[in-house]
Amino acid sequence: MKAVWNNITIAEANKEDLIHIEGNWYFPPSSIKEEYFIKNDEHTTCFWKGEASYYDIKIGDDVNKGSAWYYPKPMAGSIDRVKKDFSNYVAFWRGIQIEE
Repeated sequence: MKAVWNNITIAEANKEDLIHIEGNWYFPPSSIKEEYFIKNDEHTTCFWKGEASYYDIKIGDDVNKGSAWYYPKPMAGSIDRVKKDFSNYVAFWRGIQIEE
């Protein structure tokens, strides 16, 4: 599976290595191409997963702000609910396409 933006693959992993949560595919941290990811100061809170942190995606001069998110420290009980440790796994939105 791949995460693609502006015709560039920014993350890639085998489907078995991804985690599917609430309609989103979460990619292992080792699968992202770090040169395209810039941590930002944005945070949101999910009532059962905890506090999410965000990345901007930058390709050339194009920046897709806050288009990737992850949970550095999932809330107690959320890993049991998902049945896998999704700490630091990265999910995408805002025009980033997930392809098989």
